Amino acid sequence: MKKAEVRKVDELIFRKDLYPRIETSPVIVQQYADSLDMLPPIEINQHNEIIDGWHRWTAHKKAKVDTIKVFVTETKSDTHLLELAIERNATHGLQLSQEDKHDLAHRIYNLTPERERNKKKKYLAKILSVPERTLQEWLSRIDKDSKEARDKKIFNLWLSCHTQQEIAEMVGLSQPQVNELLSEMAILPKSIQPVADHLVDFEVPLYNVWKFKGKSQGSRHSGNTEPTILDNLLYLYTKPFDTVVDLFAGGGSTIDVCKKRLRRYFVSDRLPIPERAEEIRQHDVTTGLPHVPRWLEVKLVYFDPPYWKQSEGAYSQDPTDLANMSLEDFNKILSNLIRSCAKKLSDAYIALIIQPTQWNAPEHDFTDHVGDMLRLVKLPCEMRYSVPYESQQCTAQMVEWAKASKKCLVLTREIIIWKCQ
Repeated sequence: MKKAEVRKVDELIFRKDLYPRIETSPVIVQQYADSLDMLPPIEINQHNEIIDGWHRWTAHKKAKVDTIKVFVTETKSDTHLLELAIERNATHGLQLSQEDKHDLAHRIYNLTPERERNKKKKYLAKILSVPERTLQEWLSRIDKDSKEARDKKIFNLWLSCHTQQEIAEMVGLSQPQVNELLSEMAILPKSIQPVADHLVDFEVPLYNVWKFKGKSQGSRHSGNTEPTILDNLLYLYTKPFDTVVDLFAGGGSTIDVCKKRLRRYFVSDRLPIPERAEEIRQHDVTTGLPHVPRWLEVKLVYFDPPYWKQSEGAYSQDPTDLANMSLEDFNKILSNLIRSCAKKLSDAYIALIIQPTQWNAPEHDFTDHVGDMLRLVKLPCEMRYSVPYESQQCTAQMVEWAKASKKCLVLTREIIIWKCQ
């Protein structure tokens, strides 16, 4: 039996081109990060390239642990590494989906010399754990399926607001070819069925008080928005294929809801979480707005910033972090950011969700961020929604202070909607 070794987490190399999954799971990363001591070693090759264990490796990065236990297996080639990765994922951990197996069959088959392909079929069926007849059907459609997979990738990149030139570089086509394909898709590729707006898995909001029984499952992050809030905002203020901008992306809820509801999205964060580093652009809003390709196509800008001292030290110790600065600077930067967005928008909306600061404020003084933003932004207010927290968030110490001081504890949280003409 192999003996586990210890490696530096940041020394390991992740080869996306040799990874057997189409999609990763932030939920699994969060679960693993909560139980690092229970995880088995990951597997790497002699070049420190990961064979098996991306979710475990990313969980160590998320938990900010410097070292990780590994098993080392020598690989002979990139194809060999990919085949080992498939075998490992077929026997333990998060199992490969049927779509993953379909994609892998094509990738390995395309890498195999034509004279060896017949022999490779039986081996592929074995390591993918699929019947040979199923594999034969997959491979007989290889040209058609490859084109469909490429078109789906182009659509998903377009959905995440990549430019046509960026998409072209990622899929190996020219910009005119990408432009032609997007035109042929007529916005919706054949692989994605048109959907009615919010007819499935959605409760239409009728009132301006939104209460939630519990948090949705997902990556735990101090700045993660409850997806139902975003779902309501998309329903009320956007249509399918409108563009949504989120400059405090947190755990990536905006990505998930926009994909589900077919909205385009541009998301960024000062410190993208490791498990979504390829989906969330890195940008510090204290330096100004990021470069959004087409601001005039944006219909909703969603702000879920750190709630000042409520998040102090949660993201960093940097004094330029919104959560660590003075109230005066916090108000100035946030209000300037909202006004800067408004200048770029036409027939669109800006949404800000924020809670008054109380317990973490000096002397536990009530600090009304909503009032401050309404006073400083000076845009037409379209609507205000109440999105209260559960009372369970208050500790016994807070309750005793409230009784002794004859003060009420803050559970309120509001969403302000500004209309941009």
